[in-house]
Amino acid sequence: MSTGKEQLEVEDDFNAAETDDAEPVVEVAKTNLSKRRTIDNLLEERRLQKQLADYDYDL
Repeated sequence: MSTGKEQLEVEDDFNAAETDDAEPVVEVAKTNLSKRRTIDNLLEERRLQKQLADYDYDL
């Protein structure tokens, strides 16, 4: 049984910087894709509104 007074071995070689590098890249890609889709939708809407404005209703 453990008496609670034993010392535990701790590794000092732990490097937390390696685990944090991959995740922000994924979020940036998702954010950029979302922004690109929003821009594409706005451009499409603007193009369609221009077509409606140029349409000759008096055929």
